[in-house]
Amino acid sequence: MRKLYIANKNYSSWSLRPWVLMRELGFDFDEVLVPFEADSWKSFRAFSPNGRVPCLVDGALTVWDSLAIAEYLAEQNPRVWPAGREARAYARSVAAEMHSGLEALRARCTFNAGLRIRLESRPKALLRDIARVDEIFATGLERFGGPFLAGDGFTAADAFFAPVAFRVQTYGLELSAPSAAYVERLLALPSMREWYEAGLAEPWREAGHEEDARTMGVITADLRHSAT
Repeated sequence: MRKLYIANKNYSSWSLRPWVLMRELGFDFDEVLVPFEADSWKSFRAFSPNGRVPCLVDGALTVWDSLAIAEYLAEQNPRVWPAGREARAYARSVAAEMHSGLEALRARCTFNAGLRIRLESRPKALLRDIARVDEIFATGLERFGGPFLAGDGFTAADAFFAPVAFRVQTYGLELSAPSAAYVERLLALPSMREWYEAGLAEPWREAGHEEDARTMGVITADLRHSAT
């Protein structure tokens, strides 16, 4: 049985990518959640060569990094990427762009699914990233007909932008109507609801992630269950 090692669902956007992809496409796997702590690298090194999550262990094979995991899964299920050549190229391109770019969005809108935060400032770099996300969504939906980013099936492209959907919800980011509707479709997926509800129920708080959230703006709501 495959084992997918992840960290806190409330904090770990990178863990969400392969988790939601595997859930949506019906992969069998055991989830192993290892909470963040002050020096997570040490504990994560017990299963992950780079000391980070996510990490997939499939028998004797270990695959780390969310993009590498997606490509490994694609060897077992072609639905990880769209069937059409044009859609597949688009999906791979935007997934890679999300993986390696949009730094301001990630830095200024840190992932904390259970909070609602009003940003105190929106620097130009952040506004550019939000506009680029809007463009990616609108272009994919128009070109390939939706309801997902590269056509009628959920693929790795959608999985890579699933954390962005939570960021839009947390920070109230404004998108065009088609893009906002796409975000709502992602958030309504049973797998996304499962992840979100589990994140709200987590008892752990990690000081670094909590401090990051406080520096982003004004916390207007904390929907998480009480910490232990």
